[in-house]
Amino acid sequence: MPAVFLLGPTAAGKSALALAIAARLPCEIVSVDSGQVYRGLDIGTAKPDAAARAAVAHHLVDIRDPDQPYSAGEFRQDALALIAQIEARGRVPLLVGGTFLYFRALERGLATLPAADPALRLAIEQEAATRGWPALHAELARVDPVAAARIAPADRQRISRGLEVYRLSGQALSVWQAQAASAANPPAVRLILAPPSRPALYAAVDARFDAMLAAGLVAEVAALRATGYDRELPALRAVGYRQVWSHLCGETDYRAMVEAGKTASRQYAKRQLTWLRGDPHGHWLDPAGADVLDRVCALIETGAA
Repeated sequence: MPAVFLLGPTAAGKSALALAIAARLPCEIVSVDSGQVYRGLDIGTAKPDAAARAAVAHHLVDIRDPDQPYSAGEFRQDALALIAQIEARGRVPLLVGGTFLYFRALERGLATLPAADPALRLAIEQEAATRGWPALHAELARVDPVAAARIAPADRQRISRGLEVYRLSGQALSVWQAQAASAANPPAVRLILAPPSRPALYAAVDARFDAMLAAGLVAEVAALRATGYDRELPALRAVGYRQVWSHLCGETDYRAMVEAGKTASRQYAKRQLTWLRGDPHGHWLDPAGADVLDRVCALIETGAA
């Protein structure tokens, strides 16, 4: 059986389904979650508890401290090695999560782009201050229409990077990315778990945030804050952690923190759904479907592409 990719928006029920699959089939779970790699970020990342990790082998969980970076490139390298090791043991690699940048890095590879040039980046920002970002987006469309078609005219960071790469190398960013995409991709069954209606997903998102607060999310963030970590660390800018940290600093009251956390979580889920709808190969599954586990296991056992 090939590897299995189980993707879906936050709060869709991926972890519970993964454990149910592993109870039926000889799987090991590889986390595809940019938050679960960090020690101490447990409640807010919905990290599998000790019982789940004792029942089924989990990989790429608790492998970094919050102030230690972990990149998509490192994930790709680690995940490819784990897939090979798990398959060598005669088991099925079950890659589960909602960090789609990691999935994309695994499937398409990563371009070895020219290093950032602070002076050029500053020059581009100064141009934008004078001409406006839409004008720079139009310039990007002339030199790299493929990349520009994927980038909104107001997306400053990606417009800047696209122009920076082109000006440094004379080669379009999309060309660099296409070269990376030629890397060998692991064959996989792609499963997408998502409620059929957006209101149902948003209700699940809100309920999960309430459950995280009840489980001690505020105390978890307080402990991270007491350790002396910088609140601007990427790990601590994650949805939920950012809002609770702001509350602990006295910048918002509890009620405002709860609403901000839920709103940010719903927005994140919406972005994830938008990403997933562009996937032409995934098998879409309703987490509330009575036969979802039987259907998933049949897809895995037949190696459905």
